[in-house]
Amino acid sequence: MVFFLVLLICAVALIVIGAVVDGLLYLVSTGVLLLVAAVLYLLVRSVSRMRRRPAH
Repeated sequence: MVFFLVLLICAVALIVIGAVVDGLLYLVSTGVLLLVAAVLYLLVRSVSRMRRRPAH
């Protein structure tokens, strides 16, 4: 969970810096890609945890 939060904070920081500073559109795109990677990471972890639970 800590890894997800670090990815999320980095993505938001890159998006904000890229949006505020003129001419740094590549930071916005990098932040968006990092945000997508963080969400995919969270989805993969949640799906893998669901499969590990034994049936009752």
